[in-house]
Amino acid sequence: MNKIVVLILLFSSMAQNQEIDWQGHRGCRGIMPENSLQAFEKALELGVKTIEMDVVISKEGEVIVSHDPWISPDFCLDPEGKPIYGDVNHLPNIYKLTYEEILSYDCGSKGNSNFPEQIKMKAYKPRLIDVFKMAEKYCKNNRRNEIYYNIEIKSNPDWDGEFHPEYYDFSDIVYNTIDAYMPWNRVTIQSFDHRILQYFNKMYPDVRLAVLEEFNQDPEEVITDLGFKPEIYSPYFKLIKEKKVKWLQKEKSILLNK
Repeated sequence: MNKIVVLILLFSSMAQNQEIDWQGHRGCRGIMPENSLQAFEKALELGVKTIEMDVVISKEGEVIVSHDPWISPDFCLDPEGKPIYGDVNHLPNIYKLTYEEILSYDCGSKGNSNFPEQIKMKAYKPRLIDVFKMAEKYCKNNRRNEIYYNIEIKSNPDWDGEFHPEYYDFSDIVYNTIDAYMPWNRVTIQSFDHRILQYFNKMYPDVRLAVLEEFNQDPEEVITDLGFKPEIYSPYFKLIKEKKVKWLQKEKSILLNK
């Protein structure tokens, strides 16, 4: 059974508990269609403490849970149930689709060749508020403790105005959506796009932030470029080296005083 979790290094009060934060990556895409309600419910059933997901924006400004700002041909079918073809610039662009149009794409029945154990079933890309409602209802009905949400804003400077709004509008839309439904002590905002994190740090300083890093940069360089010390430093797991971990451990007391 493939259970995908996110490995993160915490430098906040959460770290003092010395408790492993089991996160369901895109729900649990090794078992269920990624970023779907079925995947998040299964992750909760498996006992994760935090569900991790990615968000993009629809044509009418809805916050949609999706790793890519387009409909992926790797595991989605078009409204007629047929395969999707084309490069990134010719795939269905979520930012140019209404939520009703997004719901017409089946992103589960095809399966994902990278995850052969994934169950094939009809699945659609939900709104972020749909995930909140489902997860909170599940926890209440099953008498589970409160869970946490790790939400990645899928922003890229090259995509501004084409695949998503400008980073500040993107940030405000996500913030306002979450703020209406969820207490912020249960939410982490993460992103590779430093502009997003810098904007949140300035406009919404009480939000817990995680900087994502996928290139072989030193943590000191990443944090210097970011311009502030976030609560969480989250590198690609293959980049975790002893030297980097020691530097992060040394900086822990500083990071706590963000």
